[in-house]
Amino acid sequence: MTVNPGFGGQSFIEESLDKIRQLADLRDEKGYHYDIEVDGGIVPETATRCKEAGADVFVAGSYIFGAEQPEKRIQLLKEAISE
Repeated sequence: MTVNPGFGGQSFIEESLDKIRQLADLRDEKGYHYDIEVDGGIVPETATRCKEAGADVFVAGSYIFGAEQPEKRIQLLKEAISE
């Protein structure tokens, strides 16, 4: 979780990036095969930063479902993590 669990729409916890990096490093060092999923406060900017840290799967509930044009937000997220 990249927010404190309990309810949607919270701000991203910056310290989560260190945990993502640690998990990605462990995966690489040990040759493990698992996806790192991030959930909470995911918007294009935080998705990009999480991907750079090693995340593979992104959950962006409030960002998408709270929008008037969710399909546009999905496209923005796709662009952010494909760069």
